[in-house]
Amino acid sequence: MLAQGLPAPANREAHRRMCAGVRGAGAVPAVTATVGGRAIVGLDGADLERFLAAGATKVSARDLAWAIASGADGSTTVAGALAIVTAAGLDVFATGGIGGVHRTAHPGAPLDESADLLELARSSAVVVCAGAKSILDLPATLERLESYGVTVVGYRTHEFPGFLTETTGLTVAATADSPRDVARAFLAGRALGRPSALLVVQPPPVAAALDAGMVEDAVRAALEAATSAGVRGGAVTPFLLGAVERATGGRSVETNLALLEANARLAAEIAVAIRTERG
Repeated sequence: MLAQGLPAPANREAHRRMCAGVRGAGAVPAVTATVGGRAIVGLDGADLERFLAAGATKVSARDLAWAIASGADGSTTVAGALAIVTAAGLDVFATGGIGGVHRTAHPGAPLDESADLLELARSSAVVVCAGAKSILDLPATLERLESYGVTVVGYRTHEFPGFLTETTGLTVAATADSPRDVARAFLAGRALGRPSALLVVQPPPVAAALDAGMVEDAVRAALEAATSAGVRGGAVTPFLLGAVERATGGRSVETNLALLEANARLAAEIAVAIRTERG
């Protein structure tokens, strides 16, 4: 997110707002990354400045060992961050939107599915997000989460949000009204020995959310452009996100900043609630 998902200087503003949200709720913020042969929980100082200014290679869970062995700077995806969070024994992680099942550009196109989904299925942590990125096949993503046994809880919502949009028409099986509700569900899962994450989804703040029809039109146009340009693999997501940003006149970046701050604050509130429940 800081080195890959948002352009400068929006990435710096995201870091500031997320950290402020976490501290305001009584918790301690920590950014994950790989730096100089180490997996880091708490990227800061000169290393943070380098990531914000120059970016870094995107590192998923599968890439961590190689990035560490080669001493590479790595900006963690949701899957990469979850692997580090789990190894460090942390309970709560906040992000913007998770990856998921990609839309196919044409019938018969190969399935492209984010590693985030599998990592959610084997990482015992609370993950707070605004649903899956709007560029994805959201019904298929939600179905895959169910197949993988990942509990999806709507925070004060009965819908699976669309990252930039409040509504998608997709319902979630459980809802929570307070951080304490989430904490109790997470600890109950831990007591049962469940290996998967508890995915908490909340829509972007009302004032910042985008119109679902506008976003869908922008995504469809971007997908057609990506197909025409022959964009494939890991280049598809940044291409689509950039196209949506241009189509929305930059409003998608503002929405992203607002939801990141809100997610960070909620994650911190849940972390405090977990600590309280444990006594």
